[in-house]
Amino acid sequence: MAFAAINGIDLYYEVHGPALGTAPAILFAHGAGGNHLSWWQQVPHFRERFTCVTFDHRGWGRSEDTTGELVTRFTDDIEALLDSLGIAKATLVAQSMGGWPCLGLALRAPARVTRLVMSDTHGGTYGPEIPALSGGPQPDPKRGYHPACGETLLAEQPILNFLYWQITGLNPEYDQARRRQLVSRDVTPSSDLVRTLPVPTLFIAGEEDVVIPPAVVQATAALVSGAKFVTVPRSGHSVHFERATEWNAIVDEFIAETE
Repeated sequence: MAFAAINGIDLYYEVHGPALGTAPAILFAHGAGGNHLSWWQQVPHFRERFTCVTFDHRGWGRSEDTTGELVTRFTDDIEALLDSLGIAKATLVAQSMGGWPCLGLALRAPARVTRLVMSDTHGGTYGPEIPALSGGPQPDPKRGYHPACGETLLAEQPILNFLYWQITGLNPEYDQARRRQLVSRDVTPSSDLVRTLPVPTLFIAGEEDVVIPPAVVQATAALVSGAKFVTVPRSGHSVHFERATEWNAIVDEFIAETE
């Protein structure tokens, strides 16, 4: 548990598993409804084989955004975090908003990315091939519904749904300014650029995702040569959280295929 002084802020991060430099590294990038705690079902699964790095994006969790740059520096931040930890190359695992910087770094510096896992995300990719996002429903705490989980989780696993709300509650308010930055063409790649991605890539979509629907994720996967696309039934926008055992197995298989 530590802070890295990078790009004008103190970025909170944690390292779990083998010491840095003694095993392959995985960096986990959370979505807008989460923070470093979102990966509580992944870190114990992978830390025996990988050095696992979790962190809070600037403006989320324990990472204060003292510069006001938010999403515009996300890619810079994860690259600087890898530098500060002495990690030359890592597997990048992203959920939702985390796909913006992970895809960004894979496009900017593919030599630093062993493989890329894009879960419930298109990384902001825009172009004629990508269906438009509707914006999706907003969280409804009165009903207990959190769109980053989904209706099935609320009905079948209310305890996990509650935990998701608790994790989200550790973040500052996700306001309109943050939403506008996420759709800005200044921080999102074109479909033509994504076509150049040379990194082995896995896309995972929740069948019931209303935030970034499976059709959007699949259309993005179709741009990437050799990319793998998997849909998980009875899951919404957070497959790693809702169906962790299945998600972990899918990623394990992808890692084995790309070793």
